[in-house]
Amino acid sequence: MIQTVTLNHIHESLGAKMVPFAGFQMPVQYAGVNVEHETVRNGVGVFDVSHMGEFFLSGPNALDLIQRVTTNDASTLTIGRAQYSCMPNGKGGIVDDLIIYKMEEEKYLLVVNASNIEKDWNWISSHNTKGVQMENASNDYSLFAIQGPKAMEAMQSLTNIDLSSIAYYHFQVGNFAGFNDVIISATGYTGSGGFEIYCKNEQAEAIWHAVFKAGAPFNIQPIGLAARDTLRLEMGFCLYGNDIDDTTSPLEAGLGWITKFTKDFVDADFLKTQKENGVTKKLVGFELIERGIPRHDYEIVNKEGEVIGKVTSGTMSPSTGKAIGLGYVPTALSSVDSEIYIRIRNKDIAAKVVKLPFYKK
Repeated sequence: MIQTVTLNHIHESLGAKMVPFAGFQMPVQYAGVNVEHETVRNGVGVFDVSHMGEFFLSGPNALDLIQRVTTNDASTLTIGRAQYSCMPNGKGGIVDDLIIYKMEEEKYLLVVNASNIEKDWNWISSHNTKGVQMENASNDYSLFAIQGPKAMEAMQSLTNIDLSSIAYYHFQVGNFAGFNDVIISATGYTGSGGFEIYCKNEQAEAIWHAVFKAGAPFNIQPIGLAARDTLRLEMGFCLYGNDIDDTTSPLEAGLGWITKFTKDFVDADFLKTQKENGVTKKLVGFELIERGIPRHDYEIVNKEGEVIGKVTSGTMSPSTGKAIGLGYVPTALSSVDSEIYIRIRNKDIAAKVVKLPFYKK
């Protein structure tokens, strides 16, 4: 059963190409991937990402539960701050990556990937041994990512909150487009700045229209999931199901920076040992030296033609004009400028490992 987001009818009326994604009917593109990509890099665009999941955890033991199921140290959060983290699966892999918001003392919002809502809910519930109050509000909330260098200026007229005062990975709750209790978060998945707006479904249509009216002088445009993918890939951001999953460890995926051994959590001992011994494979960024476009699941081979890994994400980068990708390779071939090859239609195309992100402002 494919679900629809609240504004499905609006996306259809805008001529969006709709595709099933993570169990939802979603807009993949409107005007075209490259033009939408450039809109976000240089101006302002809006993604409807209402398929994402929202869980509220509250009570005196909420932080304890979050600390046990996630790798990052949520005890450092203050009210109004957000944190990127992931949940290990007890077998060295990743259940999901997520963002944790500290809403109040003893109340947190966990934002999870759409494809993993049920899986994540069941996983967290299975560790809820101390009576934390859990609410799955995924079907109640809409989420708009208003991204790009002009996002702040374009949206300021819709709120009395000084948007320039909301630092990266901070948020405020207040009035936006005439509605109270809207979460305005300086987060996003594009690397071009902007905000994510969490509102109730019944407010979504009015807020969407207000956003486009306020953004009209800035040539604001609707943006689909295809450009979201090229934007996040240029930044080297992981996509769950591609670059990280139940078989990849946070350390292999380059997420050691969100893996804090200052507390006890699921897989802490395993990951600590893995850190001490070193990983055997690593997620790297690469760019093709010869013509071709790397795609998800293409084989990565060494100069002898032996398969050493696979491409997890790949595209022709609109911002850099280069063919870029992410993939796991043996640690020995993970340093910058290492020579690897991508097997495209039985031909081995030369590539080199590069430092992330691919796109630098």
